Amino acid sequence: MSSAGDGILTVSELTSQIQGMLSVTFEDVFVQGEISQPRASRPGHVYLTLKDAGAVLPAVIWRSTAGRLRYQPEDGLEVIARGYIDVYPPHGRYQLIIRALEPVGAGALQLAFEQLRAKLEAEGLFDPAQKQELPFLPRRIALVTSRTGAAVRDLVSVIRRRLPGVSLLLLPVRVQGEGAAAEIVRALRVADTANVDVIVAGRGGGSIEDLWAFNEEVVARAIAACATPVVSAVGHESDVTIADLVADVRAATPSQAGELVVPDAAELLRRVEGEGARLGQALRRRVDRLWQQLEALAERAVLRDGRALTRTRRERLDHLAHRLRAGSPRARLRRQRERVRELGGRLAPPLERRLAVARDHVPQLETRLGRAAATRIERHVAALRSLEDRLRALSPLAVLGRGYSLTSVDDADGGTRLVRRASDVRVGDRLRTRLSSGAEVASEVTSVEDAPAPASEDPA
Repeated sequence: MSSAGDGILTVSELTSQIQGMLSVTFEDVFVQGEISQPRASRPGHVYLTLKDAGAVLPAVIWRSTAGRLRYQPEDGLEVIARGYIDVYPPHGRYQLIIRALEPVGAGALQLAFEQLRAKLEAEGLFDPAQKQELPFLPRRIALVTSRTGAAVRDLVSVIRRRLPGVSLLLLPVRVQGEGAAAEIVRALRVADTANVDVIVAGRGGGSIEDLWAFNEEVVARAIAACATPVVSAVGHESDVTIADLVADVRAATPSQAGELVVPDAAELLRRVEGEGARLGQALRRRVDRLWQQLEALAERAVLRDGRALTRTRRERLDHLAHRLRAGSPRARLRRQRERVRELGGRLAPPLERRLAVARDHVPQLETRLGRAAATRIERHVAALRSLEDRLRALSPLAVLGRGYSLTSVDDADGGTRLVRRASDVRVGDRLRTRLSSGAEVASEVTSVEDAPAPASEDPA
C-alpha cells in the first residue's frame, strides 16, 4: 500500500481541504427555510436546523449574534438566514454559521413585539384588575421623557393650562437608540420614590424602530413594578407599545396624557359655583319648610293651653300605675297559688284511681315475669348441653379413649411435632407417647423399619 506521501490524505487533511473549499465557495450565502428544534446552550449559543421539503441544514448562531436578535427563534418559524458554510472536524459535518436572521413576512421587530406581548400577557401584567386609578387632584407629577421635543412641550403646556398650581418633576431620558431603555428604567425607579402622585412616561410619534425603547421587556417590568400610578403616552393614537399595555392608563398622545392626569381648574370652578348655587337653594327650601312646621305647631291647642297637656299626662300616669299594681309580682304569685290549689283538687281523684288499678296488676306481672325467666333459662341450659356433647365428640381425648395414642418427637429447637410416618423419625430421636388416660411414655428410637409396599396386581 502506498504511503501518505504518494497522494493519500489523512482524514484531518481531507476535512481541512473541504473546509477551506466550502468557506471560500459559500462565504456569504442567504438561505431560506423553516427553523426546527432551536436549542440555546449554556454559553448563549443557539443551535438549530433549517429545513424545507427536501433537505435539512444544521446551523448555529454564536452568542455575539444571538444577543443582538430582537426576537427568539421559534420552532416552525420561516426565516431567511445569512452566513457562511463551515465544517466541524470532530463530527465531520458541515453547518451554516448564521450572521443575521430575518423572519419571512412580518419583520423582526414586529415578531419580537408579538412574542413579548404573549409572554407578559400570560404572566398577568396586562390584567385590568391590577391597574391603579389616577388621583383626582394630583399635587406633584413626574414626567419621564426627552428634555427636548414636542412631547414634553405638549405635556407641560396642557398641564399648566388646566391646573396651574401643580408641581412638575422632569426626569429627562433618551427615548430612542442604544441605552434608551436603561435610562427610562432608572428614571421610573427614581420617580416612584420621589413622592409624586402620578408618573407620565412617553414620547412623540415615530417608526417602530424609533418607539422600540418602550417595547423593551425591562421597561415593561419597571412600569409594572411602580407603586405610583403610571400613564403611558407614546407616539400617536395608532401606535401601541408594550408600555401602553402594562401602564395603569394609556394616553393616545402626550397632550391627552396631560388632560387625563389633571382636571381643568376652570371647569372645576364652574362646577363648584353651580353646586354652591344648588346648595343655597336647597337650604332656603329647607328653612321655609321648617318655618311652616313651626307655625303649624304653634296653632295646636295643646301648645296654646299648657294645662291641657299636663292633664292628659296625669291621666296616662294614673292608668299606668293601675296596670302596674295589677301586674306586680306579689299579685301574680297569689293568682298562681290559687290556680295550683284548684288544679290539685281536680287531679287528685283520677290519680288515686289509676294507682289502685296499678297495685292490682303487680302480682299478675310478677307471675308472668317469673315464668318467662324460667323458660328462657331452660332454653339456654339445653343449648349449653348440646354444645358440650359436640365438644366432647371432637376432642382428641375421645379418639384416644378408643385405644389410640399420639406420638410426638422432640425437635432440635426445643419444640415437638407429631409422628405420622416412619420417615418422620430417625435413630436416636426421643419420642413422647400420650395415652388415653393422659399419661405420657418416653422412649428412644433404636431402629426404623418402614412398612413394605403393597404387592401389585397381576395384570393377567
